[in-house]
This record gives sequence, C-alpha cells and structure tokens, in this order.
Amino acid sequence: MTDAVQIDTPAVPRVAGRPNLLLSILLRPLGLFSVLWLSIVVIVAVFAHQIAPYDPMQQNLLAIKQYPSAAHLLGTDAFGRDILSRLIVGSSGTILGVLQALSVAALLGISLGVVAGYFGRWVDRAIGVYVEIIMALPNIIILLVILTIFQRNMSIAMIAVGIIGSANTARIIRSATLGVRNELYIEAARITGLSDLAIIRRHIIPRILGPITVQLSIFAAISILIQTGISFLGLGVQPPFPSWGGMILEASVAINDFPWLLVPSGLTVAITILAFGLLGDSVRDSLAARWTHTSTPQKQRAGFRAGTTSQQAFDDSAALSVRGLTIVTRKDGVEKALVEDLNFDLAAGEILGIAGESGSGKTLSSLAVLGLLPAGVEVVSGQMRFSSKTYDLSNTRALRPLRGQQIAMIFQEPMAALDPCFTIGHHLVEVIRRHTPMSRAEARAKAIEALAEVQIADVETVMKKYPHQISGGMAQRVGIARALIPAPQVLLADEPTTALDVTVQAEILDLLRESQKKRKMSVVFVTHDWGVVADICDRAMVMYHGKALETASVEDIFARPSHAYTRALLAADPHAAPIGERLPTIQDMLKEGSR
Repeated sequence: MTDAVQIDTPAVPRVAGRPNLLLSILLRPLGLFSVLWLSIVVIVAVFAHQIAPYDPMQQNLLAIKQYPSAAHLLGTDAFGRDILSRLIVGSSGTILGVLQALSVAALLGISLGVVAGYFGRWVDRAIGVYVEIIMALPNIIILLVILTIFQRNMSIAMIAVGIIGSANTARIIRSATLGVRNELYIEAARITGLSDLAIIRRHIIPRILGPITVQLSIFAAISILIQTGISFLGLGVQPPFPSWGGMILEASVAINDFPWLLVPSGLTVAITILAFGLLGDSVRDSLAARWTHTSTPQKQRAGFRAGTTSQQAFDDSAALSVRGLTIVTRKDGVEKALVEDLNFDLAAGEILGIAGESGSGKTLSSLAVLGLLPAGVEVVSGQMRFSSKTYDLSNTRALRPLRGQQIAMIFQEPMAALDPCFTIGHHLVEVIRRHTPMSRAEARAKAIEALAEVQIADVETVMKKYPHQISGGMAQRVGIARALIPAPQVLLADEPTTALDVTVQAEILDLLRESQKKRKMSVVFVTHDWGVVADICDRAMVMYHGKALETASVEDIFARPSHAYTRALLAADPHAAPIGERLPTIQDMLKEGSR
C-alpha cells in the first residue's frame, strides 16, 4: 500500500452555551400556555382591586343571576354581584395561600431531602423518622383543628399545609439526591476540597431541579385544591368576601336554577391547577434538554454550518439524495463531529450498503434521515432531497411526516423495537390505523396479510403472542412487516441481521431482497459484514471517522478498491488471510503511509 487513511485532526473544541431556560419553556406550546395563564393570574391577584370593574361585594338585586353581557362579562350571582370582579379579587387570597404553602414545603422539603440523601447514615434515618411521622398524621383532621383554634386563619392553615407537604417533598428529593451523590464528578468535587455545602449548591441541586420542579408544581396545584376545599366547607374566607372556594359553594347551592354560576369559578380553578402541572412538566423537559444539549441556538450553529456544508448539487434522479450532513455531540460544552460533510445518493430501486467499523457514523447517518438521533447528538447542517422536495435535516419537525409512511426503518435489535406490553397484533394494527383510517377488524385482516407476506407460519397464533414469546428471527420478520405495511419508497435497514444466527440471517436477507424487488423499493443497508454487502447490495459506501471514503458498485469495491482503508477492511478477513500472519490494523496503515 502506498496511500493511507487520512485522519483529520479535530479543530479546537468550541464551547457551546446551554439554551436559555425561559426561552426553551416558551418554545413548548404547553409551557407557553402555562406561563401565560399563571402570569395573568399572578398579575390579576397583585392588582386585583385596581383591575376589578366593580366592587366585588356590591349587590344589585335588579340584576341577579344574569348571564354574560356587555355590562357584566361573566354575568352576576344570586345577589347581583359581578362574577368577574369576585373572581379577580378572590384570586389574591388564593395565590397568597399557594405561595405560603409552597414556600414552607420547598424550604423544608428540599433542605431535608437533599441533606438526607447526601449525608445518609444517621442523618438519613433521623429525617426519615420525621417524614414518616408527618405522613402518618391525619392531615384533614389537623387542618380542621388548626382552623378551629386559630379562628379560621387561612395563613396559618396554609403554612400547616406546607409543613405537611414537606414530608412527601423531602422523600422524593432524597431519592433524586441518592441517584447523583455517587457520581464521579461529585467524588472529584470532594477531592478538590469543596465543602459539602458547596457541593450541594453547585453540583447536587442543579442536577435534581427536574424532580424538584415537578414536585413543587404538583404541590402548588394540590394547595389550590385544599384552599378551595376549605372555603367550600365554609371554614375559610367568610361571605360576603370573595374566594374561589366560596364561589363554588354559592354555585352548588344554585346549581339547579342557575348552572352558569359554576362555570367561571370551576373553570378558573381547573385551568389554574392544570397550568401548574403543565409548567412543572415543561420546566423538567427544558432542564433535561439543557443537560443533554439536545438543542442549540441558531447563531451558535451558523459558523460550523458555513464552514462545512457541501455545495455539491442534488442528484434529481435519485430516490434519496443527502448533501453536507454534519452530526455533532456535545459533552461539557465541547463539540465533537461524529459525521462530517457526508454526501450520498440512493438510486430508485437500488440497495446501497453503508459499511464501516463501529463508530464510523453509519448508523447515525441513517437515523439522521428520519430525525431520530439520540439525546445529546444533533444535526448542525445537511439537506436531503426526497420526492422532489428539499428537507433541512436539522429540522426534525419537518421530517416527522416522512417517518413510517414514505421512509421506513428496521433496527438491529428486533426485540428492543417491540413493546413488551403489547401483542404482535397490536403492534401491526397500530401502524396500519395510524397511516390509513379503517376499522380495527379491517386493520387486523391487513396485519394478518402482512405477517403472511414475510413468511410467518400460523399467523393467527403469532398475532396473539407477546414479543418475549417469539424468537429473534420471527421478531425481525415482524419488524420488517411493520415497516413495509405503509408501502414506503425507501427502507433504512440498520444491521438487521447482526443479532441473528447465520441460518436466520440468510432467511432475512432473502426476505429483504424479495420484498425490495416486489415493491421496487430503494434500500439503505447499514452493515459491518462484507458478506452481506456482497450478497444483497448493488453499491457500497465505505465510512470511517464520520466520512465517506469511497462509493462504488459492489463489483468495483471488491475487485478494484480505490482507498487504502477499503483495501485494509477487505484484507482483514481471517478466512482469507495467510495462516499465522497478523491482520492489518489502522496503525499499520498510518505507519505505511508515513514512509
């Protein structure tokens, strides 16, 4: 060999900042809704008396039980009082009570939970006793006693709610802390001499913000329910002063002759509770995205994209054409390219094999076509031409309509691709009804046809079985049937025979070849097995270190490989190598290329 593999030295790592948390929340539809609603509720609660159009206690017996009108946007109650004004003013007490309970629960629950989880031993046991005692107490009875002793003082009652709620909060935060306290970066922080308080503040708390947020949002929703329930029982704010629970009580009295009275107060309470829950979920998901770096601001991507995107034109005759695909991962703010400026074309009715060693980027390249990259890995540049349309491969939302319908995929681990909770029939019927509106009976009949087409015997019995009750080869046949049901134009096969024995491998390859010819489908076949490439593929693309080194027909790849790496891969065959001689390695190629 006179040439060697060219291994590019990676550029100086670029530190990528994490996306803004608030922006990430607002970009989620449910997060945006919850933030807007709760912001409105808080603003209204703070400026209630300035915003309310009427005095909430002013009666007008000439305008009782009116439906919404221009004068009273939400109507009037049994005493002619404006419902909107009473809702607005009543929000002040509700939000204040939530803040009181939430503050106490957060302060006690987070502190006790983190301390118990971090220090363990006797500290954990002592806090555990406190938690068990609080959770064993009859909470409702305690609240009723407190309201009786303190003459219906809602502030003291909500503080008591916070103390009671701190027990469950501490239990959950303790579990989250236990999950991270033994991580290597915590040990490294201890070794560097950081105090326990500094470790908790800098390393523990940021990593458990997700569970903290979800728990506190749920507790805030529960606090509204408790406060509303207390007022509904007549133990809270007393008439004629407005409160959300008191308004629901008044509505329940007039439910038969004026049901509208329940709608404004009931909906307000329900939507506020829902908003707290959605906010917790949105914050949790946004925090997870920040830690896994699943999204990057456009301005950070621009420089990388401009410097690496290929200018090669699309092949309009191809069934699938990819240009300038660059995939990166980020760890601790450092960006590393996994696939760089990849171009390839898949002709109509062709089987293109993508071959290479583990870590060469072949699987990631196929996953990127459908926007299915794992968390922490993302496309920063790349375009795809498919069915006369151009797609930005970094826009996973635009790729979703293609999944399953026009571009299908089968995976390396057939069992992992099937949900163990559902039968084989359920898996197929779900796909059929997802893409084609039809009755369950019609979908079942089509599923039976699909299984028969992939040469599964006793189809009726297999339909009723769960994934663990069938073999790996049969599971892969089910995966193929599921992928072919929508009649896709392109099939991506990610090493579909690797996990199977030799006999079953041959059967699956025959099945794929037969299905491809019958449907005139284009196939991308990812593999590290040259025998599979020779058996089923028309052309082959060899990848190494995230780059395509050579693309040619299968005949040329085997007879006249042009790249040193391809020749070395072909030579690294124990069956063809001389007995007793060492197989070539990458290091051998580098040494030879440097001579």
